[in-house]
Order: sequence, then structure tokens, then C-alpha cells
Amino acid sequence: MDINIGIKADSRKASAEAVKQLLADTYTLYLKTHGYHWNVEGPHFQQLHIQFMEQYTEMWQAVDELAERIRALGYKAPSSYAQMSKLSTIKEEAGDPDWHDMVRNLAKGHEQVAKTAREVLRIAEESDDDATADVVAPRVTLHEKTAWMLRATAA
Repeated sequence: MDINIGIKADSRKASAEAVKQLLADTYTLYLKTHGYHWNVEGPHFQQLHIQFMEQYTEMWQAVDELAERIRALGYKAPSSYAQMSKLSTIKEEAGDPDWHDMVRNLAKGHEQVAKTAREVLRIAEESDDDATADVVAPRVTLHEKTAWMLRATAA
């Protein structure tokens, strides 16, 4: 069926491609955070184990909402890690970081996701795509706040 939701086809495509980038960044950061949750050690183990779990749980829910927005725009959401990895600006890390580096790495990751989300907002606004903007705007706030909290933890 043709899609007629009041957004031009080229604008829908631009929004969908931007949300795919945000989905990939969010998913990659989710995986990194979940891995850190499993492997964190040190004097702040309990606090960080819980904090990381809260963060990855929130991102797990967010990836579903982002993927569903891509589908509502008429495009397929990336559904393999190979696709996510190719799209993501957040890269996997080699090695075994200590708790302090984990916190710093996640703070940088949340800052990157906030930047990606801001770009999605810009594209959504240019496309008159209010629904995408509504989905993405809270992501900016959340990732900026999470980055701040992680920076405060690493201080």
C-alpha cells in the first residue's frame, strides 16, 4: 500500500535513514552497557552494576520505539548486528577496561547518542515530521542527563 501520512516520500526516507543511525548508535551503546554490567569490578561494583542495568534496560526499550518509528515511515529497520555495526558511530572496544574507563567510555557514548539524536531532530524538523521529533526529543534529554551522571561518577 502507498503511504500517505502527510510527509513527502523523500522526507520520509530522510527521517527513516536518520532514525536508523540513532537506532544503531543506541543499540551499540546498549550492548556495551550490558557487557559492562556483566564485567564491572572494583570498589563501586554494586552502584555501577545497578546503574548500568538501569541504563541498558532503558535503551532496550528505546530501540523498539525507534525501530517502530522507522517502520511507520515505511522503511525496514536494521535487524542484525552487522547492519547496526555498519551504521553506528559508536565502535566496539578491544580489551578489558576497568570500572573508571567503563564509566568514561559510557559517558562518551551517551554524548555521541545525544549528538546523533540532535541531527535526527534537525532532519525531522526540515521534513515536517513531528512524530519522529516527538520520539527523538526525549532521547536527547535522557542521553545528556545520563552522560552528566556518568561524568560525575568518574570525577
